[in-house]
Amino acid sequence: MNLLAVFLLLLGVRLASVFLVQTYFVPDEYWQCLEVAHKLVFGYGYLTWEWIRGIRSYIYPLLFAGLYKALALFHLDTTTLLVLAPRILQALISTFSDYRFFIWSGKKKWSIFLITISWFWFYTGSRTLSNTLEASLTTIALSYYPWIGEGTGYIWPAAICCFLRPTAVIIWIPLFMYHLGNSKYSPYKLIFTKLVVIGALVGASCVAIDSYIHGKLLITPYEFFKYNVLQGVGSFYGTHPWYWYYSTGLPMILGINFLPFLFGSIDTVRNYDAFPIRRKLLVTLMTSLTVYSFVEHKEIRFILPLLPICLFVCVDVLTRWSYKASRYQIWIVAVILLFGNIVPAYYSGQVHQRGPTDLMPKLQEISKIYKDEGNNRASIFFLMPCHSTPFYSHIHENVTMKFITCEPNFQLQYGERPVDEQFYEAPNIWIKRHIPVHPKTAMPTHLVLFESLSDKISEFLESYSLIHKIAHAEVSVHIVEKMSSNNIYISVF
Repeated sequence: MNLLAVFLLLLGVRLASVFLVQTYFVPDEYWQCLEVAHKLVFGYGYLTWEWIRGIRSYIYPLLFAGLYKALALFHLDTTTLLVLAPRILQALISTFSDYRFFIWSGKKKWSIFLITISWFWFYTGSRTLSNTLEASLTTIALSYYPWIGEGTGYIWPAAICCFLRPTAVIIWIPLFMYHLGNSKYSPYKLIFTKLVVIGALVGASCVAIDSYIHGKLLITPYEFFKYNVLQGVGSFYGTHPWYWYYSTGLPMILGINFLPFLFGSIDTVRNYDAFPIRRKLLVTLMTSLTVYSFVEHKEIRFILPLLPICLFVCVDVLTRWSYKASRYQIWIVAVILLFGNIVPAYYSGQVHQRGPTDLMPKLQEISKIYKDEGNNRASIFFLMPCHSTPFYSHIHENVTMKFITCEPNFQLQYGERPVDEQFYEAPNIWIKRHIPVHPKTAMPTHLVLFESLSDKISEFLESYSLIHKIAHAEVSVHIVEKMSSNNIYISVF
């Protein structure tokens, strides 16, 4: 099989996802990456509490900061390129990981098929999420892991992965233990001349970068552990029952591919000694899911790095089945898997939660050209759940923008509730306390809100007019503009 053709095919699919996936997934894609890079390069942007308290590493945002800087030097820092270029860069990284998955899977045709049609990977593979990079690095590391023979090359991407996302260590502990038991190296040599040395080099480099940017010694994995594990801050953002990853999370990211994965898992358990690689992978998978299940706050993206493990099992199952199946049967299964992935990929990438991405060009236009009677630029207030849209990285205009914060209240012992809870409990009271109406120039020139809120704050909205309305899943997003002194305004539906 022509390896260049395979790589170009994988590249084409991943680049296509940049332009076909036009929806909003989770805030971290923008607020924990692009917004940080934008502030580093252009001097304005919003840093969430995670960056103020140092629980995130700057390594990933620095990739895009470098990209932004290059665009700025050549005067190519248009909003369109600032939005597209980071996704293209991540798509290139994901393409290489896809190629390594193909190599790791024994260059089987089913591996190309499954990695390209996987709906959740198509949906996330070009997103600027640290989880996406984590999944790519995990795949690359797994492809270099010594399933047969000897090698320690996998430790490098695994170490980077563990520093960027400390939870990744859960995946690599059982795999390293397997390597330790089967290695030709002595345990002492493998641990102290390979693992410790590589880990120290990677860790020292990352600590140096983060400490330099923060201006003080900072070990982000420790800060991550302190806030998320010791203080349980993660549960502030929602909790799920312990079995959620088993009942919902894993079946969701696999979609219809869950069927061959389930069959392969059962087959591996029944014939434990016949599939040594699948056995190791399933032990790693179950260990990871079990540990993740003890954490109250759960999100589907947290288990994205487990996707290549599941797809490897699927590839192995379908390849062995194909040896006995007829060509007609193979085509039937392939078509079922294809359409079973296309439907959720289309809905999630083109329909569900599309509002925030469609909204930003309109806000960018307003930020660029709007001037009020006093020649003041636009000031935008997002009256919606925090981080519901991208921010300065998609506006690229240094205008005033505010939103209702949702930072964990580290002073809860004093009885003060988080800001977003105060707002949604009594929005009119909150607005009267926090948005001045005199003089009129102190009021935001534009508001962005969900339709469901408009009736609750109708009195306040009397000073504004609807100028834009867009669809967002099951609800609508409104942009309202402050009326001019002669009450002339426009409405766009």
